[in-house]
Amino acid sequence: MSDDIIPLSYEQWRHCIEVRCKIRLTPMFIRERLAELQDDKHEKTRDFAKLYGADHLQRTIAWFCRAADEMSEDRT
Repeated sequence: MSDDIIPLSYEQWRHCIEVRCKIRLTPMFIRERLAELQDDKHEKTRDFAKLYGADHLQRTIAWFCRAADEMSEDRT
């Protein structure tokens, strides 16, 4: 696994969240983060976009959506 600070792929992002940051990707966590990241008026979202750029913000939203989809598939 690459030691990139900013994940460039979904797999790197999951590794960063779950292994390096030790955060469980629970349905509640994903919902809360998506609500925040999709709110362009939210201070944390504006800061995120300023630090990492709008493209990375959109990738991160897509990765959270993918994680949510995978959890839904696991339940069926």
